[in-house]
Amino acid sequence: MSDPTISYVTLQKRQFKENLAGFGFLLPSLVGFIAFILVPMIFSLFLSFHDWSMVSGFKNIKFVGLDNFTNMFSDVKLQVAVWNTIRYSVMTVPVSIFLGFTVAVLIHDYVYGKDFLKICVFLPYISSLVAITIVWQVLLNPTRGPVNMLLMSLGVEKPPLWFASTKWAIPAVAFESIWLSIGYNVVLYMAGFTGINTDLYDAAMIDGCGGLRRVFHVTIPGAAPTTFFLFIMAMINSFKVFDQISILTNVNYTPDGLIVIAYQIYLQAFKYYRMGYACAIAWLLFLVIMVITLIQWKYEKTQ
Repeated sequence: MSDPTISYVTLQKRQFKENLAGFGFLLPSLVGFIAFILVPMIFSLFLSFHDWSMVSGFKNIKFVGLDNFTNMFSDVKLQVAVWNTIRYSVMTVPVSIFLGFTVAVLIHDYVYGKDFLKICVFLPYISSLVAITIVWQVLLNPTRGPVNMLLMSLGVEKPPLWFASTKWAIPAVAFESIWLSIGYNVVLYMAGFTGINTDLYDAAMIDGCGGLRRVFHVTIPGAAPTTFFLFIMAMINSFKVFDQISILTNVNYTPDGLIVIAYQIYLQAFKYYRMGYACAIAWLLFLVIMVITLIQWKYEKTQ
């Protein structure tokens, strides 16, 4: 008869070795997370309460308490950046999700060559953002761009200045972002459609529901988890928009119409060398995104 104590010890040793092997596989990712995410986050939180120019060295870090946070309320440029970011978010998030869902339904239910069309609509998302932004900059050129030339041929005497305009700069960036994100949304929606029980469509057809009613009563509720995921990711990305703005502007001249929160953080840190103030804005942005995400999670759980 085997000794239960020996079996227990053997089982514990085996479990310890398995846990050790698991931690060994996780170690590279864990080291990278600590070195490149956790430590910089802690250091940025530390700097948000200090005044520091990184060119002056660590010995010149000066504690200023909450001054960096209180200064935000009197920063006109930051207020413009916050307003532009909100405008950009309101324009891009609902429109990109609606168009992505609509195109996904059309491709999934009403056309042939679904795989080819999915590749076509997904291509902009995986293309070079620099190249795409430059193309949009050419298309929306105020004087020689094809879009404005078409508008003038249609009788518009003063077409928008687009990226050079305080009023139209953010809508122009939003148009580009919507065009870029539609393909991503389409692919995820079509993947989500495969999880909807086909019996529900059959039952709806038996009950006499037409195509549009099936979309409203079956497809939309069935794709709710995908919509929720895309909405959260779109909100986060809209508040972090930076790449297109940095391509369209430069550190020596940034029109007020193109200032957003992420780019304002970049300017404060690497143009004005106010690293502490930049970190304070970054933490404010982090808290805003976290609150929005938590509200969305709370709302999703109540559904």
